[in-house]
Amino acid sequence: MKKKLFFILGCLSLLLGAIGIFLPILPTTPFVLLSAFLFERSSEKFHKLLLENKIFGKYIKDYTEKKGITYKNKIIAITVMTLGMGKGFLAMTNIYGRVALVITFFAVLTHLIKMKTLKEG
Repeated sequence: MKKKLFFILGCLSLLLGAIGIFLPILPTTPFVLLSAFLFERSSEKFHKLLLENKIFGKYIKDYTEKKGITYKNKIIAITVMTLGMGKGFLAMTNIYGRVALVITFFAVLTHLIKMKTLKEG
């Protein structure tokens, strides 16, 4: 039962991460990392597929195995997040949504900055 629940939550998290690529208010990376965590505990097949993914695989492995990301990827993540969430902030008229977006932005930014920086290669 627990495996099925983790699998369903992993699929939902991956879906939210995919939506987050196009919708600035949803951060992609935390949802993809959560999916990796949940699939690791529920589906060896899906966990392997995620780790072998051409786009996300290396980043997930670096994050989970080496507990960090490269300097280049930190800059890319911060830049993409700033542009996407900045666009969402400007487009949003609801003050509560804007506050939530700013809080999310600074929480993820803090996490990225504090994260161990790995050497390239």
